Amino acid sequence: MKRFLAALAMLTTTAAAQAEEVTTYTLENGMEVVVIEDHRAPVVVHMVWYKIGSADEPVGSSGVAHFFEHLMFKQTDILESGEFSATVAANGGSDNAFTSYDYTAYFQRIAADRLELMMQMESNRMTNLAITADNIATERNVVLEERNQRTENNPSALAREQFNAAQFQNHRYGVPVIGWKHEMEQLNLDDALAFYDLYYSPNNAVLVVAGDVEPDEVRALAETYYGVIPAEPNLPERIRPQEPPQRAERRITYTDPRVGQPYLIRSYLAPERNPGSQEEAAALVYLARLLGGSPFTSDLGVALQFDSQTALYTNASYDGSSLDTTTFSLVVAPAADVTLSAAEAAMDQVIADFMASDIDPERMNTIRTQLHAAEVYALDDTQGLAHRYGAALTQSLTVADVQAWPEVLQSVTAEDVKAVAAKVFNRDQAVTGWVVADPEDAQ
Repeated sequence: MKRFLAALAMLTTTAAAQAEEVTTYTLENGMEVVVIEDHRAPVVVHMVWYKIGSADEPVGSSGVAHFFEHLMFKQTDILESGEFSATVAANGGSDNAFTSYDYTAYFQRIAADRLELMMQMESNRMTNLAITADNIATERNVVLEERNQRTENNPSALAREQFNAAQFQNHRYGVPVIGWKHEMEQLNLDDALAFYDLYYSPNNAVLVVAGDVEPDEVRALAETYYGVIPAEPNLPERIRPQEPPQRAERRITYTDPRVGQPYLIRSYLAPERNPGSQEEAAALVYLARLLGGSPFTSDLGVALQFDSQTALYTNASYDGSSLDTTTFSLVVAPAADVTLSAAEAAMDQVIADFMASDIDPERMNTIRTQLHAAEVYALDDTQGLAHRYGAALTQSLTVADVQAWPEVLQSVTAEDVKAVAAKVFNRDQAVTGWVVADPEDAQ
């Protein structure tokens, strides 16, 4: 163990040095640029992140952000439909895109000497997409089928939608990223064009380039291809409807005959990572591991899966990567002869015991070491680093916040964990859900 910790200490010095190899600047049109140098392989990751996600969509047009992600692979004034990805593949690279509540991002991983080509094509579709009515009809059917496969045919996904809608009754986090089916069916050409013209603008975007590049080279290319695109003068301030105070616990029982294993889930409103204030989020990372990390060491796993054999599965999860308030969640799947009410009571007892007892310092040290190692190993993942910075900058964090995060994680104390747990474990700010195949199982 001492050798392992010593090795980690040396790696930390390397990590800190590499973290400094991040160059940032802003083009005259407002586009933010982040360059992460990694010269170990002649490869580059080129990403464009837009500060527009499903939580920013106009009311009544749910799913348009993800829908538009699909449309971005259609024709432009110089590219045929599908030619973008075909060109990336022909040059030995790979590309894709993804949409979340807080952002939409497009990326290519390719040989470093193809970076200019990627910028040329990506900047072209930022402003010269040629959407047609046929595109709308085709891709609308594609995303509807995607919803059928991922959501409609998945009882757990349908249940999660209902839980989120109960948790966030005013904030758009209560609306699924893919959209509500009845609203997706109504998306049209006007919706798409309005969304594109307003939000796909350089002053609403972050360019992240990571890999075997030089900052001056990236800047010159960025100014050549992105810098000539005019800023959007009417880009609205990013203001979202917020949740009113939740004053009572909300409960849902979701019944679907396709459910193979009944389970319960409880999600509490929880703070996200905020600029210059990430301490509570870091403490919640520890809380999730202490309560529901490994079943062999976590409080829920040991108490429910092994000691009492009340549960087949337990978990606690938290993701502080969020522009607005997020959630801390607990899941318990009871054993065959255990009712959901008994499993929930057992879960609540574990929480009560945790709050009443001191946290073992050795457990804190173990988690601290695990997180330390994970942060060091993350430096070997160029695409992961690009993702880390892009997500952060579209969720109000800064480069300084990203680079401070590993140290913030290391500074968490048992007292910090207990303090944030006392704040989060408020049943008046929670949603408890039971998922069953038959109403008779809901007992």
